Amino acid sequence: MNEVSSRALLERLVGFATVSRDSNLELIDFIRDYLAGLGVASELFHNEEGTKANLFATIGPADRGGVVLSGHTDVVPVEGQAWSVEPFRLTEREGRLYGRGTADMKGFIASVLAAVPALLAQPLKLPVHLAFSYDEEVGCLGVRSMLAALAQRPNKPRLCLIGEPTELKPVLGHKGKLAMRCQVHGVACHSAYAPYGVNAIEYAARLIGRLGEIADDLARPEYHDERFDPPFSTVQTGVIKGGRALNIVPAECEFDFEVRALPGFEAQVVADRLQAYAEKQLLPRMRAVSGASDIRLRPLSAYPGLATPADSEAARLVALISGSSDFGTVAFGTEGGLFDQAGIPTVVCGPGSMEQGHKPDEFVSVEQLKGCDAMLRRLVDHLRQD
Repeated sequence: MNEVSSRALLERLVGFATVSRDSNLELIDFIRDYLAGLGVASELFHNEEGTKANLFATIGPADRGGVVLSGHTDVVPVEGQAWSVEPFRLTEREGRLYGRGTADMKGFIASVLAAVPALLAQPLKLPVHLAFSYDEEVGCLGVRSMLAALAQRPNKPRLCLIGEPTELKPVLGHKGKLAMRCQVHGVACHSAYAPYGVNAIEYAARLIGRLGEIADDLARPEYHDERFDPPFSTVQTGVIKGGRALNIVPAECEFDFEVRALPGFEAQVVADRLQAYAEKQLLPRMRAVSGASDIRLRPLSAYPGLATPADSEAARLVALISGSSDFGTVAFGTEGGLFDQAGIPTVVCGPGSMEQGHKPDEFVSVEQLKGCDAMLRRLVDHLRQD
């Protein structure tokens, strides 16, 4: 197979509408066939339904730990967004490559695939592993099965580079996330007799107010880490549902909230504080009217933060290939915390900007894509045997 440019590969990858709610298998099959055409075997880790898969492949000596190049294949939806171009067809305009996933993060995957012939062209002192996941956008769910399998192998990777869009600036840290759903069960009645019911919406409002108080507490200066923006752990409620009619005291209400936690802060503390407030302050009042009343919290998704030391092997490598040791942090989450939790030190550095991610007319610049190609060429040079 002849070498293929990162731009041509990006065009193919964008053409697969791998929104998280849908299958990514067509894209994964394309990557597997591309690698097979170059003589590289790959393995798949499917979800339980068999509708999605992670892909893992190794180039170079398999008897030692190596460098993981990682990216997620899923993208966010385009519905309700005013696109001026077809979102699942690559469009080039004034030095920009438009399409869903160009920045987040198929541009990096395209550069990695374009670098495979160069990786195969000479013997490597360390292997390079390609790790492409599913369902990152909905809680970093898919990569976990792949990491669990890697943990059982004798030669665990030494470090990981995740190519999320950072404008090719090296990032060593990001916040973790905990997403929760709170379900409030009250008792319905005619609104003319409201005191005889248990208004689930009103009790949900008290719980949301309590979350606001917890958020204010976390924002106190003594909890700040100035490397991050915002420099404190945050709490926000994003979805609420409840009620059927104005003249019915609502029996049900639920809301979803999230905690974006600084590395080192356990996000579960927020949920525990809310649960304690519910049990001590609200449930006694609710159950005084009806013993059927209840407040339940359940997790939706979670992933850890990332805080890779600046003197680590992973940090030194990304400084070498990116040309910068001006390490930063990002507010958005990545799969990096899960790799790190699995004992694989991780850095984040990739083409494009999250300023364009998740928005209509998402793009990565041609310059950024070429810059990523150059960064991976420097990685190849570094890994070449002397």
